Amino acid sequence: MSDSVSVPFPRRAIGLALISTAALALAGAGASMARAQASGGTATYWMIADTASGMGMMAGGGGGAAAMRSMMMGGGAGAGHAYNLRLELGTSRKPAGEPSAEHVPPAGLRAGASLPLVTPRSAPPADWRHNMEKPKGRLLIYWGCGDKARPGQPVVLDFAAMMAGKMPPAFASVNTYSPPSAGRHTTYGEWPNARSQTHVPAGGSLVGEHLVRGNYTPDIKFSLTQGQDFMAPVRVSGNEAGPGGAVPLAWQPVTGSKAWFASTMGAAENGDMIMWSSSESQAMPMMMSHMSPGEISRLVQSKVLLPATATRCTVPAEVARASQSAMLMVTAFGSEYNFSHPARPANAPASWRPDWTVKVLTKSTYSGILGMDMSEMFGGRQSMQGMEEDEEETPRRRRRPGLPGLGSIFGQ
Repeated sequence: MSDSVSVPFPRRAIGLALISTAALALAGAGASMARAQASGGTATYWMIADTASGMGMMAGGGGGAAAMRSMMMGGGAGAGHAYNLRLELGTSRKPAGEPSAEHVPPAGLRAGASLPLVTPRSAPPADWRHNMEKPKGRLLIYWGCGDKARPGQPVVLDFAAMMAGKMPPAFASVNTYSPPSAGRHTTYGEWPNARSQTHVPAGGSLVGEHLVRGNYTPDIKFSLTQGQDFMAPVRVSGNEAGPGGAVPLAWQPVTGSKAWFASTMGAAENGDMIMWSSSESQAMPMMMSHMSPGEISRLVQSKVLLPATATRCTVPAEVARASQSAMLMVTAFGSEYNFSHPARPANAPASWRPDWTVKVLTKSTYSGILGMDMSEMFGGRQSMQGMEEDEEETPRRRRRPGLPGLGSIFGQ
């Protein structure tokens, strides 16, 4: 039985997505790093707890073809989910020997008795731009919910210019977080890592007592309650093109969501990259990073993000027609939880420095193919039964020649 099931998402689109994402990161990296500051004498610990549904669950915990089969046999789009947990510890201390730290989670996480926080081996920074071929092509950006694209769209950007750092000034500014890192702290540890890549199962929970300890950090003890757990998965209930070519999207509410953001990414037949977002103002579509509650509130007020009450948005017909098998992402931004020792005073002065701080960030993201229900993508239960057949039966699984399988997309 093959672990790879084909879907209509061209390899070229993946390559262009990597180029465009790298260009966007370059454009915003300077501002983000300039805002980031070392933590002084404070140990800084971040827990980034994301929920993935749709195709994204196959890149997370318990992923691969087994996750896809479980999702499909469970009833199609949104039936399954995966939890992606990332732990990052930064301090100003130097250990006497080799750095050593661990996170002891509650048993309910079901990811093991201890999660080792490994310090990456230092290496000279490499400028990857010198090691890649000069990109060619264009990026066409659309934005706004509606049957038709707004006047003045799309904005057309040249990949080569983007890689050189030339970005139009009219795009909405977005301030994203900069988590602890080896470059900003004397000693740094992270999980998952080469030593431990245990996945958090779909039934795992963050609720309970947590302990972080090591030879370069004070003991960090905090507790998470039921309302501070992973977010529920995003379930898309509408994703089918209408008679005019537009694609009305609909999704179910997610408890704890503070804002929503939908985006698509695909490639035109001529090689152009087509990107769209639900923002009402001109914004970069690849905005999936965590942000502060204040920044989320600001972006909701400026209509870059959809409000917490949003449950639908229509992708314009021009975007759906121009994109070939576009990737769809719908994200619910969740709450942020902060802890410290000693506890932060009501009117803490700017000079206040606790022994340690903890930041827990949550969001939930669905990913799939624009205009295609997940169950339709694989032919429902009949397709899943077909996966048990010999490779000679491949045509019966709706395989399309020259297109990669999900396993190749997600590195399985």
